[in-house]
Amino acid sequence: MGRRFPLPSMLQKLACALAVALALLCAGTAAPSTAQALETAKITARPNTGSGSAVVGGTETRITWEVQADADEELSGLSLTFVDGTTFGIDDTRLTMLSGEDLMDRTPMKPTCKADGQTLKIDFGETAPAGGFFRVEVYGVTFPVEGGEEAFSGTYTLADGSTKKISKIPSVEIKGVTAFDNFLADLKEQPWVEAWNSNMFLRLFLNPVILVQSLPIVFKGFLMSLSIVLVAFPLAIPFGFALSLMRISKSRILRCLAGIYVNIIRGTPAFLQIYIAFFGLPLAGVKVDDYVLGVIVMAMNSSAYLCEIFRAGIQSIPKGQNEAARSLGMNAFQTLLYVMIPQTFRNVLPTLTSEFILLYKDTSLLAAVGVVEIVMNARTIVATTGSITPYVVAALFYLVITLPLARLVSGLEARLLGTAETKKKRPAKSAGQVVATPADHIAGL
Repeated sequence: MGRRFPLPSMLQKLACALAVALALLCAGTAAPSTAQALETAKITARPNTGSGSAVVGGTETRITWEVQADADEELSGLSLTFVDGTTFGIDDTRLTMLSGEDLMDRTPMKPTCKADGQTLKIDFGETAPAGGFFRVEVYGVTFPVEGGEEAFSGTYTLADGSTKKISKIPSVEIKGVTAFDNFLADLKEQPWVEAWNSNMFLRLFLNPVILVQSLPIVFKGFLMSLSIVLVAFPLAIPFGFALSLMRISKSRILRCLAGIYVNIIRGTPAFLQIYIAFFGLPLAGVKVDDYVLGVIVMAMNSSAYLCEIFRAGIQSIPKGQNEAARSLGMNAFQTLLYVMIPQTFRNVLPTLTSEFILLYKDTSLLAAVGVVEIVMNARTIVATTGSITPYVVAALFYLVITLPLARLVSGLEARLLGTAETKKKRPAKSAGQVVATPADHIAGL
């Protein structure tokens, strides 16, 4: 039997100290944590520009301030201090206590409010229950015209009359007044604008102030729509042309694959295709940027229609053109490159332009999935102003592209037709002149 040595006293003391520390740590972990003081849940300012979500100085807005009291603190008052130069009203200040699950139960309170310089003091009149959640709404707030990060400070009063400082209140971004804002304000005060807006129809669809106000915002969406179609359409052209060659190929497999793709895309709404791409791919774990995905969906949709356009253009070329090229020693690729493609694109140029216009207009469908294009920006302003004028502005931006493009195509068609008529009426060559060969005709097409 081995000999047992006693544990040294120093090690015994160390073991006891560790055991006590562990017990205290477990007790501290098990003890419920409490809030340190009143906390600001949020503070926001209502947009006052008439469009978008910006808050501009020099124009009235509303402040919503929500605070959460400590579990053992009973509040009897609040105060909120604004930055210098800010004005605010006190008559319409509202105080509401929120409770229940998800803070859905609302109890309106009747406080006494007064202004002390830049500070709004709110006296509850009675002590609120401990741990209450309160919402304060201050109306008639006008921030300085310079704008910037507007910082707030505040205090709260407890039931015993003591006052504590609120540790941190988030700042609110205020937009400074620009020359454009001053122009809008002057426009709004013009007598002819007031007379114009006195008619409900004109005010609803052609409000001059909202029309001018919407232009820079909708223009940003116009640039987005234009960038989508200018990338998607060139991508769709080679893909659509390749599909058209597959559709007229001698291979049954190629014809079948192209036919399935074209029939599915043309047989389903573009809106549904956008939804499948934007909501289905994320569920499958595929993350793609909204702009890139929008371009891909638009290009895939357009390529199916371009396939049929090119197929009709190729089949409209007389078979004699192909036979003449082959008789001159051209192989299949040279015939396609130098004979078929130039004539095909010339024949389908008007239809191609129509497809470009349709694709440009179809970019409006991307607004349903959050892509910030023309309609998305216009809809944001409509939701803020309640006027249909931003939609009219959006229509103007569509017409800026479609009308000139339609006139350009008409001019090109007239020029091509004029060239064809000139060739038909060209007199026969006199003696001594070189007679054109079939190759010359093919090269001149």
